[in-house]
Amino acid sequence: MHRTAAACLLLAFTAAQADTPAELDAVQRAVHVCAACHGPEGRSTDKLAPSLAAQTREYLVRQLQDFRGQTRAETDTQAYMWGISALLADPVITGLADYYAQQPPRPPHASQPKLEAAGRLIYEQGLPAKGVRACASCHGDNAEGAAAFPRLAGQNAGYVLRQLRAFRTPLRPHGVVMKQEIQALSDAQLRAVAAYVQSR
Repeated sequence: MHRTAAACLLLAFTAAQADTPAELDAVQRAVHVCAACHGPEGRSTDKLAPSLAAQTREYLVRQLQDFRGQTRAETDTQAYMWGISALLADPVITGLADYYAQQPPRPPHASQPKLEAAGRLIYEQGLPAKGVRACASCHGDNAEGAAAFPRLAGQNAGYVLRQLRAFRTPLRPHGVVMKQEIQALSDAQLRAVAAYVQSR
């Protein structure tokens, strides 16, 4: 999208959401800062930074609050995200969440058909013998997410894999359901699920 057109869309959207001109300005500045890592309109091409476009509003609010409260602490993003989020007041966090939730998602990228097929079985059916529920039961049939459960569709597989591994550590204190489900999966199975959701 042309930069001027994107700026106009941002202005129109955030003006409708913000309560005051100061909040509008703060959200606009925050979107500009976020774009450096998360990409224009939140469609990231950086393997370390997730796409925010089309992410669920509730999930985005919770994650920004967790970074601000220093309870989410992945080692590769902790210092930067703790510093950035410390500057965000609640109206700016909700403004960012509203903005990104309305953006078109990052396109899917399929590149490993065998791995993606293995991931699809786990995503759609789970592993009943190990007590692992289908990912779709929380994240949606098309990995579109719902409320506090994030959108996974189109997300970079490398990023998803790092997050799945992080749920085995204290770095992601919330997500009790994920912590339970992840324990029974091998690293190869985690890779397969990550590849599959990237392809959606």
